[in-house]
Amino acid sequence: MALIVQKYGGTSVGDIARIRSVAARVKHGLDQGHRMVVVLSAMAGVTNSLIALAQEMSPDPDPRELDVLLTTGEQQSVALFCMAARDLGIPARSLLGFQAAILTDRVFGRARINYIETRRILELLDKGRLVVVAGFQGVDEDSGDITTLGRGGSDTTAVALAAALHADVCEIYTDVEGVFTTDPNVEPKARKLRQVTYEEMLEMASLGAKVLDIRSVALAAKFGVKVHVRSTFSDREGTMVVPEAHIDERLMVSGVAYTKNEARIKVLDVPDQPGVASRLFNPISQAGIVVDVIIQNTSADGHTDLTFTVPRTDFRRALDLVGPVAAEIGAGQVEGDTNIAKVSIIGIGMRNHAGVAAKMFNVLAREGINIQTINTSEIKISCIIDEKYTELAVRALHDAFGLAEEVEPSREDLA
Repeated sequence: MALIVQKYGGTSVGDIARIRSVAARVKHGLDQGHRMVVVLSAMAGVTNSLIALAQEMSPDPDPRELDVLLTTGEQQSVALFCMAARDLGIPARSLLGFQAAILTDRVFGRARINYIETRRILELLDKGRLVVVAGFQGVDEDSGDITTLGRGGSDTTAVALAAALHADVCEIYTDVEGVFTTDPNVEPKARKLRQVTYEEMLEMASLGAKVLDIRSVALAAKFGVKVHVRSTFSDREGTMVVPEAHIDERLMVSGVAYTKNEARIKVLDVPDQPGVASRLFNPISQAGIVVDVIIQNTSADGHTDLTFTVPRTDFRRALDLVGPVAAEIGAGQVEGDTNIAKVSIIGIGMRNHAGVAAKMFNVLAREGINIQTINTSEIKISCIIDEKYTELAVRALHDAFGLAEEVEPSREDLA
């Protein structure tokens, strides 16, 4: 008998029929003798409609009250699900974030979980109850205010509960069958991976893959939670996200990721002096804007050019922050470009293979794709390119590294 935490996303509980279908799936697990905790997202489209409602009421909704409003989406899901479960003879009990004692900090809209008091959940499990927890939400442990965890927060809720409860596995149910070698919408020959490491999944999540929220992967890696990504609409096995030691084969490249949520800012003629970079980036950091790639040209005549990328959604705000500081430090013009994308290859096998970067660059050159900036780690190589070439780059790299379903992944040593 295992303790299983299952999470179902918005599309999985998108209407009454799907909620009933999920309840039937959960009953199958209970009938096998497992103890289960189910985490639910809001029904598909509900969170967006609540945000729109808030913005209709106020152009700048109060963050605290917005969190109070947004949590009603998950409240609706868990209540309806428990009704469906009880009709199937399942003794289910719903818990909202504060009732499940998911304690967070006070950052409304993107709170972080500090601790989960599991006593109530364990008591319900010991009584033979199915525990159904509202994802995406918690409670500030100091003030008692309701908080939300941000987009993808239900994944984080599920993994955090699995860690706190020492669950045997955390199953993330979604509308795809697992983690693929790339986006099947771009490359139809993309192959489902049977296993992927925490490290690879972290890189994939940060580089554009939308299967798992990056915070949930980080939590899983920290606490050693086995995560099974699988489809709500299929009984087939999905992808296991596990420690590297559990991986059967270490492919040179496991996947190709991309994101179009990128924008580039370039500050010309920056005085090459100590403290200048700090002055440029401090206001960006204080605004909560994440900077990705940073490149500084070789100094000439005491000046250099500084280029960096930010999420496209933060581009205008970042420009407004950098412009005045550039003027203060005596830098030149500030330029921006939103017509870029980032394409990346990821794989733990890169550690033991030479020539991976050269092969990637050769593939892009052969397709006439210019590389604007490059960023690397032990297990990933990312290139900034013109946005219009994104899909072409993804397909070319996927083919070049032998990731297509009908061929065996390449294990050649490129040295």
